[in-house]
Amino acid sequence: MPVEAALARLLEMAGATPILQRERLPLAQVQGRVLADDLISTLDLPPWPNSAMDGYALRLGDWTGEALVVSQKIFAGNAPQPLQSGTCARIFTGAPVPAGADCVEMQENAEVQPDGRVAFTQSLKVGQNIRPQGQETTAGEQVLVAGTRLGPIEQGLAASLGCAELEVIRKVRVAVLSTGDELIEPGQPLGPGQIYNSNRVLLCSWLQRLGCEVIDAGILPDDLPTTRARLGELNDVDLILSTGGVSVGEADFLGIALREEGELTLWKLAIKPGKPLTFGHFRGVPVIGLPGNPASTLVTFALLTRPYLLRRQGVQDVEPLKFQVPAGFDWPMAGNRREYLRGRLENGRAIIYKNQSSGVLRSAAWAEGLVEVREDRTLVEGELVGFIPLSEVLG
Repeated sequence: MPVEAALARLLEMAGATPILQRERLPLAQVQGRVLADDLISTLDLPPWPNSAMDGYALRLGDWTGEALVVSQKIFAGNAPQPLQSGTCARIFTGAPVPAGADCVEMQENAEVQPDGRVAFTQSLKVGQNIRPQGQETTAGEQVLVAGTRLGPIEQGLAASLGCAELEVIRKVRVAVLSTGDELIEPGQPLGPGQIYNSNRVLLCSWLQRLGCEVIDAGILPDDLPTTRARLGELNDVDLILSTGGVSVGEADFLGIALREEGELTLWKLAIKPGKPLTFGHFRGVPVIGLPGNPASTLVTFALLTRPYLLRRQGVQDVEPLKFQVPAGFDWPMAGNRREYLRGRLENGRAIIYKNQSSGVLRSAAWAEGLVEVREDRTLVEGELVGFIPLSEVLG
């Protein structure tokens, strides 16, 4: 299945089973969470006209070019008096503009006379250097839409509207497990034929950055009854996320369990690395089976699992930013699968790691992003390729 078709299917199924439960949290605790309701402003912002500069406020209709007496001084946080006719007010950035004033001249263009009056040396116009009331938002206006992922900017915006708490979607509960007798936990001595399990650490950390609640389900041995039993214990999660054991080998017991006791909706993608990705259900619980090779796990989680999890929470814009850059390499052999190469930008061009094996996680640690080479395409250096920064998918 082509990547676009697989993603569309995953997002369709995610949208059909949204996480509806919500919780109300203090503003400081909503980092990375998803807004449950539209954020509607309850006030004008700014709530009154204010000065964009340190300078002098005056009314142009009262001024004929003469130096003006300073009738008051207004700091941010002060409540000014109405401007006296024929005078100006000393005003500072962010301070309310006094009633009657319609212009602020910056102090750099004003000359203070020996007698304390102020002369203005440049032409002036109404509204100059004044931020009008409601410039940013007005009461009743929609400021953020439900489904927005909340970051520092959104938190700051909510704070500017006086919000101390926000309603957010509850965290997605994801059970993470790995399969294979060859896997052993870091810190233990390696036996013959064993390797350290990197995928579960990678995924648990990544899921936490995405704001998920992670249930570490450990390593599944290559045993079908144990696989069935362990999967059956995970009936109170929103997703079971596994690595390995989803191909068609004799020891791929997760795939066997899904075929026998569940529903297999999606299997085998036209993507490299990451062909044997599986989506299905085990006794009604959604299951995404990622390939076992570390680079395959990374690519398929970034491009398919991450969007699925965000859509379950109501996020609409789930695909990462991708932009076109010149290739800094040749690609003489066209493939029949979409390839995502671990690469980085140097002098504005995408270069790729020397070893693109799906088992080499070091390639991703070196990389800054994924370089997309579309199926059935060759490249010569300088032609455009897609580049997805890793920063777009890691959080």
